[in-house]
Amino acid sequence: MGATLRALRALVLLCGFYLLGLVLLAALAALDVATVTWAHGAVAGKIVLVSVVLAIPVVRGMFMLRTPKGDGPAGLTVTEAAEPRLWALVRELAAATGTRAPDTIVLTGDVNAAVSEDPRLLGLRPGPRSLYLGVPLLTGLTEAQLKAVLAHEYGHFTGGDTRLSALVVRGRVQIGRTVGHFHAKADGKEAAEHARQQRAAAKRTAKGKKAKEIDTAGAGVTYRLMAAIYTAYAKLYMRATLSTARAQEYAADLAAARIAGRDATASALREIPVLATAHDFYLESYATLGVTARQLPPRGQFFGGFGRMLTAREAELARLREKLPTEPASPYDSHPPIADRVLRIEELPADGLGQDGGPALALLTDPARTLTALEDAVLTDEVRQFERAGEWEQLLGSSMAAGLASLDTPLHRALAFYTKDRPTLPALLTVIDDGQLWQLAQRLPLSDQAAAAKGRAFREFVRPVLRDSLQSMVLAEFSARSLLHWEFSWSRPASVRLPGSASDLDGEAGTEAALAAAVAAALADHPDTAPLRALLPPAPQPA
Repeated sequence: MGATLRALRALVLLCGFYLLGLVLLAALAALDVATVTWAHGAVAGKIVLVSVVLAIPVVRGMFMLRTPKGDGPAGLTVTEAAEPRLWALVRELAAATGTRAPDTIVLTGDVNAAVSEDPRLLGLRPGPRSLYLGVPLLTGLTEAQLKAVLAHEYGHFTGGDTRLSALVVRGRVQIGRTVGHFHAKADGKEAAEHARQQRAAAKRTAKGKKAKEIDTAGAGVTYRLMAAIYTAYAKLYMRATLSTARAQEYAADLAAARIAGRDATASALREIPVLATAHDFYLESYATLGVTARQLPPRGQFFGGFGRMLTAREAELARLREKLPTEPASPYDSHPPIADRVLRIEELPADGLGQDGGPALALLTDPARTLTALEDAVLTDEVRQFERAGEWEQLLGSSMAAGLASLDTPLHRALAFYTKDRPTLPALLTVIDDGQLWQLAQRLPLSDQAAAAKGRAFREFVRPVLRDSLQSMVLAEFSARSLLHWEFSWSRPASVRLPGSASDLDGEAGTEAALAAAVAAALADHPDTAPLRALLPPAPQPA
């Protein structure tokens, strides 16, 4: 389907939204006329009032005439003077694709590349173009792979996809907003009815009468009916427009293969899901590690550490590349499955174009400076006020100390309830020495099966929860006295070393084994806290 036919279909679908609104308004008006003609008094007034209230979201949706202006993702706008090599590559690929180069390049913190255009006259006239390029892509891709990614995005320009998006986005937003209005009204009605019935039930209970069961099934039903009508049209609209979007992705992939080469395009498609997974892991396990302690990584390392992790975990990434995502296709997916896209590209004949070129990040004039500036552009004002750690090791130590200081496990809550005092490790050891561990365990949140178990079976059910919580309490005790040493690593999870003077053991494995054995002894069928007490630092003496 050519751009003209796609534009016509998008226009027809958008007109269908307005036509649906006019039909509903006409139906409501006819209901009002019939009500006034055949009914009188309060009933007629109530029906007219309801129809007017229902008409308001319809009219709001129809008269949201302005196409939504997306601000795009937060990022760092780079000029040609600041990044000449990147701009040169962008212009070179635009010329090779046969399209106009973007007017703006914005570097973002996402594993993504996207193009946008601000067209005029509903997409009939072109407008300013922007390229959004994620720095994590530059970090993980080669220059050849980046060329394939950019050529793919330019394929959307040549196909007219970015201009047609004005029509498509307008329809999606207007339908979604209208459905949202009706659901919000229905939810409000339901909440009000629930509160009314609760008050009535409380009054009946106060009078010694049996309260009626709360039932809000009929509240807001008219609003939900209107929402269901628009939702049905939304499904039609989304299926039609997103099927076009998937076809556009296939066409853009072919454009990328033609410009950058089959092999570079296929490898880029394989690499992007791997980078996305790795980046999610990096953000959770490294970049935001110190949030609980209100600390950030060293300056420039919030995004800069990603490359170090990729290098350290290359073997894991290689295994991920072998497994293409095989997510199930859906009529509402905007992109075809990656596995299908890669297969289509790899079935193309060899074109002799290699994958030469170094890392894409080298295209930046000063990567360290850019990564630092990107933090200022992307991070929120509140986060930028966090303290900066001097090193990643310091960030890990601060984060773990803050986490251990704020421990609130099921065992902590059960111990506080059982002893009516602060849940501390010494208090727990006293409970164990007094032979009350399994009575305490009855206070833990238990499954039905665990709650029904007795004797040894019960102990086996609760022992894993007790073990994890007790080990955490031991670490918290050391941390509170600044006796723990955390070992930071890019290639494996962080590990902890107990002080050698307390454990009298050689090496990390021995320390962990000693702690595990001491915890196991304390939680045995016949508990013994002596090995665990031997590991603990001596209590501080009063001055």
